[in-house]
Amino acid sequence: MSSSWCLFFFLALLSLSTLGFSPALAEEEDPGLVMDFYRDSCPQAEDIIREQVKLLYKRHKNTAFSWLRNIFHDCAVESCDASLLLDTTRRSLSEKDTDRSFGLRNFRYLDTIKEAVERECPEVVSCADILVLSAREGIVSLGGPYIPLKTGRRDGRRSRADILEQYLPDHNESISVVLEKFGAMGIDTSGVVALLGAHSVGRTHCVKLVHRLYPEVDPQLNPDHLPHMYKKCPDAIPDPKAVQYVRNDRGTPMILDNNYYNNILDNKGLLLVDHQLAHDKRTRPFVKKMAKSQDYFFKEFSRAITLLSENNPLTGSKGEIRKQCNVANKQH
Repeated sequence: MSSSWCLFFFLALLSLSTLGFSPALAEEEDPGLVMDFYRDSCPQAEDIIREQVKLLYKRHKNTAFSWLRNIFHDCAVESCDASLLLDTTRRSLSEKDTDRSFGLRNFRYLDTIKEAVERECPEVVSCADILVLSAREGIVSLGGPYIPLKTGRRDGRRSRADILEQYLPDHNESISVVLEKFGAMGIDTSGVVALLGAHSVGRTHCVKLVHRLYPEVDPQLNPDHLPHMYKKCPDAIPDPKAVQYVRNDRGTPMILDNNYYNNILDNKGLLLVDHQLAHDKRTRPFVKKMAKSQDYFFKEFSRAITLLSENNPLTGSKGEIRKQCNVANKQH
């Protein structure tokens, strides 16, 4: 390289530097997920979300279950980007309208939270962050631990209904498949056992468990639990529009606690995955440990929720900040 070319190259780099450019600029523009991402752009964001979740929970207790389910159904499907919230369009089916999303509800209240945030900071806070932070506050409402979570996610523009089955673990799958799907997100066995502790709250619709009652009862079910299940699910083919369900935990149905683990060790788990969790040699030791110690359950649950919330997010210039959570922004 000639000396004149070296001088030219040096001067070019110098001029870029004085204009504010640097090789690390691209990295500086995208910090990824960080604690208190909205500290400068919308300092009240997390407080607004927390207050809205509290108000909604006071009026509608079941919203807390919805916030908790949302983080599973959104973040487990390839990316934590609020694709779950998109409505069906002429071109694509939404994730929330698939059979696997049966029972998911209260999306309109998430819009309520978004509207409150928009009034304070228009087009700044993503629906993906609102989804994750509302889940965090829902967990607290249910008596669970407060989990510090990073923010900075951006919203996707398309539904992932076409690949949902590939990523989202199903309650009828083998425990090996469930471990594999969560493992792909970096969640280990103890984390999976803790995440399924979310079955400590809420309810299971009859359509998801009647195969354990009809035409023959599953011999693995605790006989003492059967009368209650038959009472709640009297039909072999339930009407999917009817609100027929069994509480996941009859003892403390509104509290996120470790009672779930005692139930499944006593063969009172409603779903096949609950029974497998308690009896598979890979997961049983963690089930027993969580049954004995709620502190251990909360520690592992917090760690696993954190990993789930950080699954392949869109950050920086990827995605967008939706004006409304149910529709992608119009492209100009």
